[in-house]
Amino acid sequence: MPEIEQVLFVVDRKDLDYQTMKEYDRFEKGAANSNTSTAVLKRQLDNPEQNRILITTIQKLASFISKNPAHPVYNRHIVLIFDECHRSQFGDMHKAITKKFKKYHMFGFTGTPIFPDNAVGTKNVLFTTTEGAFGSRLHSYTIVDAIRDENVLPFRVDYISTMREEDEITDEQVAAIDRERALMSPERIAHIVSYVLQHFNHKTKRDTRHYDFKLLKNISDVAAAKQHKGQEVSEVKINTKLCGFNSLFAVASIPFAKAYYTEFKRQMAEHPEYPQLKIATIYSYAANEASEDFTGLGDDENNENTDKLDAPSREFLEACIEDYNKMFGTSYDTSAEKFQNYYKDLSLRLKNRDVDLVIVVNMFLTGFDATTLNTLWVDKNLRMHGLLQAYSRTNRILNSIKSYGNIICFRNLEPATNAALQLFGDKNAGGMILLRTFDDYYFGYTESSPDKGTQKDYPGYKPIVEEILENYPLGQVILGEEAEKNFIRLFNALLRLRNILEAFDQFSGQEIMTWEQFLDYKSIYLDLYEKYRPGKQGEKVNVNDDIIFEMELVKSVEINIDYILFLVAQKNGDTGHDSEIVVKIRKAVGSTPELRNKSDLIMDFVDNVSPGSDVQDEWHRFVAAKLGNEVNELINSENLKRDKTLEFLEQSFRNGEIRESGTAIAAILPPLPLFGKNNVREEKKNRVIEKLKTLFARFYDICGGTFPHQN
Repeated sequence: MPEIEQVLFVVDRKDLDYQTMKEYDRFEKGAANSNTSTAVLKRQLDNPEQNRILITTIQKLASFISKNPAHPVYNRHIVLIFDECHRSQFGDMHKAITKKFKKYHMFGFTGTPIFPDNAVGTKNVLFTTTEGAFGSRLHSYTIVDAIRDENVLPFRVDYISTMREEDEITDEQVAAIDRERALMSPERIAHIVSYVLQHFNHKTKRDTRHYDFKLLKNISDVAAAKQHKGQEVSEVKINTKLCGFNSLFAVASIPFAKAYYTEFKRQMAEHPEYPQLKIATIYSYAANEASEDFTGLGDDENNENTDKLDAPSREFLEACIEDYNKMFGTSYDTSAEKFQNYYKDLSLRLKNRDVDLVIVVNMFLTGFDATTLNTLWVDKNLRMHGLLQAYSRTNRILNSIKSYGNIICFRNLEPATNAALQLFGDKNAGGMILLRTFDDYYFGYTESSPDKGTQKDYPGYKPIVEEILENYPLGQVILGEEAEKNFIRLFNALLRLRNILEAFDQFSGQEIMTWEQFLDYKSIYLDLYEKYRPGKQGEKVNVNDDIIFEMELVKSVEINIDYILFLVAQKNGDTGHDSEIVVKIRKAVGSTPELRNKSDLIMDFVDNVSPGSDVQDEWHRFVAAKLGNEVNELINSENLKRDKTLEFLEQSFRNGEIRESGTAIAAILPPLPLFGKNNVREEKKNRVIEKLKTLFARFYDICGGTFPHQN
C-alpha cells in the first residue's frame, strides 16, 4: 500500500527473525530485510524507500528507540506486526514502542492470547491481557478450527503416575519445596528414564515407520550463517528415508535437566538392550528459574545468558556440549557466540531428526517448529498458554504416518490440560483436540454438531476389516471399477485407523486380519495403484477426483531387504519347507512398494541361492553383478561415455538422487548435433535420464547407498 511507508515485523527471539525471513522469501525473495544489530536497524530505518519491510527483534527496536529519541521514523505511517504477541509485550519495551510512534497501525498474532483467566503471574504488567495491549480481536482461528481444517494434528495425552499423592500442591512454599525434593528422588528419576527408554521406539514409531525426507547436509555451516546474517549459505538437502520421529523432554528446572541427562547416560551404558539414543540438553539462566510462573514456562527463551549460570550448572552444560561435539564433530561451548551457534545447530538437528531426545527447561517449548517431532515427555508443571504452547511442538503436520502429537505426562496435568483446552478452544474442545478412546477407533463413533443440528458416523476398524474380509475374499478377482474404488476406500480407512490404533496397547491381539492376509490385501491395493496412477509420481494419487491412495501409510509398514534375507537364510533344502519360505517372500515383496520394482532380482536370487550359504555375502555379490550387467547394457544401448557414466552414477549414489541439472548429464552423452530435426539431442537426454532413474530406483537402497566398483 503506497500510503504505508514502512512495515516492522517484530519478533522476540533472534532465531525467529531468521525463520520469519525464510517465510517472506517463500512469498517473494528479498521482499523483507533482517538485521544483525541496532546500528544496522538504524541504517534501514534511515532509508525507508529501500527497506519497506523490516524484520527485527523487540529488543533491538527498544534499543533503537532509547538511542534515537528524535528519529523521523516516529512520524511516518508505519505498520507494526508483533509475532507471538502473548510474550514480551507487557513491559517497558512495549510501552516505549507504543509511546514513541505517532502514526501507526499495530497488529498482534498469537495462538495463545493472554485472557483475564491466564493473566495471573505475568511479569512487568502494563496491560494485563492481549486485548488490553493490542485492542479488540480482529479475527479468531482456534486450535479447534486448525485441527478440523487439518492444518495441525490432535494430541494423544498419557498420564503416567509416578507418586502416590497429588502433584498439585500450590498453597504453601514449604510444601512446594518438599514436593520438589520428592519429585527429584533418584528412584523416581530412574523409574521415569527406564519407562522412556522402554517405550521410546513405540511412542516415536521407530519400529516400522519409514518415510521419505529431505535431509539437511550442511548443518554447521547454516548454523554459523544464521549467527552472521551477512553470510549467504544455501541449505544443501538430499533425499533419504527416515524411520520414526524424535522427541523433547520438558523438565522443571536445571537440576532436573542435570539429573535426567546423567540417568539416561547411565541406563543406556548399563542396558545395551535399550535403544542407544542420541541425547542432548540445553538451558540458560532465567530470572525466574527457581520459581515457575503461572504458565509453567519461565522467562521466554534466552539463548545468551550462560555467563549468569552458577558454576556447577555451567560446567555440566559444558560437558553436555562436549558430548554433543563428539557425536556430531562440532566445536561448540558455553561462550556467548558459540553457545548461540550450538542452539541453532541443535535446532537444525532436531528438525533433521539427527537427535533423538533433547532435555529442555524452557527452550524449544514455544515458537519452535520441527515436523519430525511427535513426542513430548513432561516432568514439569505446565499451565494455560504455556501448556498449550509446549504441547503444540508435537502437532506440526509432516505426513500421513504422523497422525497426532504424543504427550506423556509424569505429573498430574490432566486438570491443567482440560482447563487450557477449554480456554483456547471451547468447552467441548477436548473431543476435537485430543485423540478419542480405543473403543471409538476400534468400533466406530458418531459425532454431533449441535450448531448445525447434524450427526456424522465414523466407522471403526473392526467393521471395516470385517467388510473387507466378507466382500473381497482373497483369491477372488475384484470385478469392476466401482468395486475397485470401494476396496481402495476401505483399505485407506484401514491403514489410517491401524496407524492410530497401534499406539494403544489394547490393539495387540485384536487385529482380526492376520499379518499374511494384510500383506495379500496390500498387494491387491498396490496392483490397483499401479493400474490407476497417472504419469507423475506422488504420494497421494487421485482416482477420478474422488479417491486417493495413502502411499505413505503403505510404505510405513514396508518390509525391507534385511527381512527378506532373513527369510532366505531359513531355506534348508527341504522342498516343502523351502516352498513355504518362497511363498512368504513373494507375498512380502508384492506388498512392499520399495521392493516391487526389484522383485525379479529378489526372486532370481531366492531361486538360486544355496541353502546354508552366507546369504548376506551372496546377496551383495549378486546385486553387484546384476547392477554391473544393467549398467553395461545401458551404456551400450545408448552409446554413452563409459568412464563419465560410472563417475556420474558413483556421485548419484553418494548424493542419494539422480540430478538432472548441471553439465554432468551432458558429459555422458555421445556426440550429438545441438540442433537438428525433432530435437534429437533433447529426446536422447530425456530418455537417458529416465533410464538412469529407473536403474537408480532398482539398486540404490539394496546397495546401501554405495555404488559398487565397476570394472
